Amino acid sequence: MKVVLAGAFGNLGYEILKVLVKENHEIIAADLNEKETELKGKYTFKQIDATKPETLEGVCDGAEIVITTMGLTGASTVVTSYDIDYKGNLNLLNEAKKANVKKFNYISVIACKDPGAEEVPMLHAKAMFEDELLKSGMEYVIHRPTGYFYDICKVFKPYVDKGEMQLLKGYHDIKANVIDCPDFAKYIVEHMNDTNVIFEVGGKETYTYEEMAKMCMRAAGKPVIIKDSSPFMFSMLAKMPFIKKAGKADIIKFSKWTLSHDLVGKDITGEGSFAAYVKEYFGGNK
Repeated sequence: MKVVLAGAFGNLGYEILKVLVKENHEIIAADLNEKETELKGKYTFKQIDATKPETLEGVCDGAEIVITTMGLTGASTVVTSYDIDYKGNLNLLNEAKKANVKKFNYISVIACKDPGAEEVPMLHAKAMFEDELLKSGMEYVIHRPTGYFYDICKVFKPYVDKGEMQLLKGYHDIKANVIDCPDFAKYIVEHMNDTNVIFEVGGKETYTYEEMAKMCMRAAGKPVIIKDSSPFMFSMLAKMPFIKKAGKADIIKFSKWTLSHDLVGKDITGEGSFAAYVKEYFGGNK
């Protein structure tokens, strides 16, 4: 089966690519840049810039399925979530429709349509694209993951290194069942032929953020010190001109949302243990 994988060399995209290669699909791996990997030669690379529709021309020709993981995940002074998550994926959807692709798989995020999410660009842009996909007439699969093992550890690492974790005041008991990317990639490929479904995908273990923070500190061999951050200060920080100029305001808004809302997916999958991942990531077995 010919599959177009957009965002093929991001963290999740590459895990999906590995599963597709293992299952012997014909793969168009599309991304802004190709990474040197052991999979080179087992797919066809197509360089794209999703903000420029002309770079997408022909990328979907002959494909039966499109899977897109494209989305802005960090600070940028050049593009916004609306440029990538919404307009970029819409450009790809239009190209897929033109090529008569049968199914379009979109990796969104959990809670993107909850009340208040419209104030968070990294959520709202995904919700906007979901709406475009639902009204496109194309068969779809939408995955809304809760978050990833590596993201939690990456966000907590500077605090672990400092020896002092910070959580939002009044929200220590907020819960999430994050998932490991290899497990999620298998789930995506397993369900890529489904028709008109939305999954809210999470891992097998659910923890509060306080439990996660303690886990990380202990795994690093640090005393557990957790201090409160004011939700109001998060909001004020996002409005600061120097933060906006650095392209970090949307990241702060997303972080505040994540730390103040339960993100528990009902579609549980995978064998990966977050507790075990934390121990390995922070060297807790020493």
